[in-house]
Amino acid sequence: MAFGPNPPPIQAHICVKGGEEAIAFYEKAFGAQCSFKAMADDGKRVMHANLALFGGEVMLHDEFPEFGGDVMAPSSHGGASIAISINLPAPADVDAAVARAQAAGASVVMPPSDVFWGARYARLRDPFGHVWAFNAPLAQQS
Repeated sequence: MAFGPNPPPIQAHICVKGGEEAIAFYEKAFGAQCSFKAMADDGKRVMHANLALFGGEVMLHDEFPEFGGDVMAPSSHGGASIAISINLPAPADVDAAVARAQAAGASVVMPPSDVFWGARYARLRDPFGHVWAFNAPLAQQS
């Protein structure tokens, strides 16, 4: 697997239905770069892919019920069980990230808002059911 020289100590590993389409979406919506992709023997499903995005890495694969089905796409069990959080440097970056993802086909769950913990925050759901949260600190008032 192509993890790079120093993989982070924790990484998201997401399951989707439609791995090739998901990779294309993440490239368009988030500027992801696929650094590694292995297809299953059927030539249709992604066995494993590494995506570099927002300074981190997300691993991705299609569903493989024949291997036990213990990890499934959100659509197979009624929705996502976690949100993947992206910390951005500036409040305007949250708005821009959400606008880009929405233009690529994501649905806004919570529009960009200034929230009580002193941040610009938003959440969206991608076409594959995963929830992404964007967060950036607001400027400190003196």
